[in-house]
Amino acid sequence: MELQESQVYCPYCGEPLSILLDSGDSDAEYIEDCQVCCQPMVVSLMGQADGSLDVSVRREDE
Repeated sequence: MELQESQVYCPYCGEPLSILLDSGDSDAEYIEDCQVCCQPMVVSLMGQADGSLDVSVRREDE
C-alpha cells in the first residue's frame, strides 16, 4: 500500500487541492469535503496498468 499525492480542483469553488490517494483503492469512489468551501466532492479513482491512479472529482449533485 502506497500513498500518492494528487492535485485536483474543487468542482464548486475552483480552488486547487492536494489529496492523498491510497494505491490499494483503485477503481473506488468516495466523498471528500473541499478543504476550502466544505462542499462534498465525489472522488473517483481508476487504477492504471502501471500501478498509478487516475483521479477525477465532480460535484455531488451531478
